[in-house]
Amino acid sequence: MADSRREVLRDLRAAQLPPAPLPELSGLGLRYADPRQQFARSLTDVGGRCVLMAPGTPLGDELARLPEYTAARKILSLVPGVGRANVDLGTVADAHQLHDLDFCVLAGELGVAENGAVWITERGSRYRAAWFLAQHIALVLPAWKIVDNLHQAYERLSVGGPGFAIFISGPSKTADIEQALVIGAQGPRSCTVLVTS
Repeated sequence: MADSRREVLRDLRAAQLPPAPLPELSGLGLRYADPRQQFARSLTDVGGRCVLMAPGTPLGDELARLPEYTAARKILSLVPGVGRANVDLGTVADAHQLHDLDFCVLAGELGVAENGAVWITERGSRYRAAWFLAQHIALVLPAWKIVDNLHQAYERLSVGGPGFAIFISGPSKTADIEQALVIGAQGPRSCTVLVTS
């Protein structure tokens, strides 16, 4: 038995296939005439909300139009310009203290039109648990950072080194139980993406 195994392995090692050129992959993925509008549609399809901000609109003014933000008592922002932010991560000794966080504002690094996903990176911020413990989240994304598809997204992502990053597409949701969609089952109950010009 051992001899036949050695023979098979020897024959496999000896077999040399001719080199084959790699396929051209640059044309993969869907393309959209208006990636911003497609991003908004895709995000809505997965239960999120997209706000295409008018040029020059202050972030605080746009947030004030969101009922979840105006009703929030504890607000954390990792984006400048959010006047009502009253949670300072520097004073939080343990992530469990964020259990009653109402609203969290995060900066988006990249948006994907085909699925409404936004790439969020830790970038040295403490307690990424806030991203998932908050009842509602808002992601601030510059319009020029929206790509058509995930192929383009992965070409732009830099994942080297320690840290944490994730694609977020809409609020938390599941359909495991009797195939009924439940929003906010394991995380934020709403997700709004504010697309800046």
